[in-house]
Amino acid sequence: MRLFAHILSFIACVTLVAQPVAAQSILRDAETEALLNEMAAPLVEAAGLEPANVDIVLVNDPSINAFVAGGQVVYIHAGLIDAADTANEVQGVIAHELGHITGGHIIRSSEGIGAATNITILSLLLGIGAALAGAPGEAAAGIFSAGQRAAIGKYLAFSRVQESSADAAGAEYLSLAGISGRGSLEFFKKLQNQEFRYGYSQDDDQAFVRTHPLSGDRIATLRESYVKDPAWDAPDDPVLQAKFERVKAKLFGYTSQPARTLQVYPERRTDVPARYARAYAFHKNALIDEALSEADALLALDPDDPYFLELKGQVLLESGRPAEALEPLRRATELTRSQPLIASMFGHALIATEDETHFDEAERVLRAAVARDRLNPFAWYQLGVVYASKGDMPRARLASAEQQVMTRQYAAALASAQFAEVGLPKGSPDWIRAQDIALEARAALERLRDER
Repeated sequence: MRLFAHILSFIACVTLVAQPVAAQSILRDAETEALLNEMAAPLVEAAGLEPANVDIVLVNDPSINAFVAGGQVVYIHAGLIDAADTANEVQGVIAHELGHITGGHIIRSSEGIGAATNITILSLLLGIGAALAGAPGEAAAGIFSAGQRAAIGKYLAFSRVQESSADAAGAEYLSLAGISGRGSLEFFKKLQNQEFRYGYSQDDDQAFVRTHPLSGDRIATLRESYVKDPAWDAPDDPVLQAKFERVKAKLFGYTSQPARTLQVYPERRTDVPARYARAYAFHKNALIDEALSEADALLALDPDDPYFLELKGQVLLESGRPAEALEPLRRATELTRSQPLIASMFGHALIATEDETHFDEAERVLRAAVARDRLNPFAWYQLGVVYASKGDMPRARLASAEQQVMTRQYAAALASAQFAEVGLPKGSPDWIRAQDIALEARAALERLRDER
């Protein structure tokens, strides 16, 4: 049984790489998502993909990483944004990940797993055969151990081939988009420095135990390709870079400890990124006047910047002053044509005033938000609050079901959807949607039971 446990543990280890996002939280921010989409757009087009079908998702993780996990979704860790110095560096990473998507690498990973598993099973059978033939237990275990090492080596070699393929595809997409590969090389150098820092071997004789090719080899190969490309000397887009520096500071202020933020962005700095970061640091420390002072300083530079207005509205709302938050959030919603995340916050502020005269506007705002972004559990929750306040319990429970199924509360989602279905007009779009959610929740519950 111990040998069987070894093989099962190996299979588990190689299959988990395809779905690493399940245990990680997603960061959603209107400005950041707009920037990532803008940075990715020319690369998505160069890759021959449909922009509407490709999502760039930010993961709340401080490590330097990016990955794909099925579908046309690129996941980027917040730590990668923090480590990058330029938008061009992040574009190099996005281009590489798009190479994984166009290469179908997640789908094809089963090929590498299958080949490795076959080796492991064969070594297991040989080990059992040796044991049955009277060989010592150590010899049988040695046969399986050697086979397991060979299987892992086979899978890692497969992974390295995929990484090299994605490198080449990424270089092609950067070239077609007219974007320099300088940032890509600079980021690979950062990764190489991390490897040196943490003692990862750069020796060729250790390359076989790695999931990725040696960073030095990747840099050399890509440099040869990049320097020949007409885009090599293309300058960085200064507007895009300014947006990147804003977003980088904003994320740092949001995710870091306030004391650390104030060290990196001290109060003597009066540039936009520094004020952005400090506003979040002060807000996290409940220094509301200081946070509002930074937001007002930003608005003095550009009174119609929707993200500065959103910042001020967020500070006021989360500080228990929702009535004061309405003006900046309403204006931000108007300027962004009801961007769903900003509109959701505005709808929340309208409800938080506890003034029922605002509830009709809140319903309109929130319905518009979920129409453009159905995968917004916060907006669905707020919409449910509005419906409940009006006594429309079937739609309140339907909104709850939408929120619950997205947050994997499948039993609650099933109960809410069934309640909503009974009270909604038969055949209406909402009635049909309640049925769909009930089916989805029931299927998820059955799947979870089968996995136990």
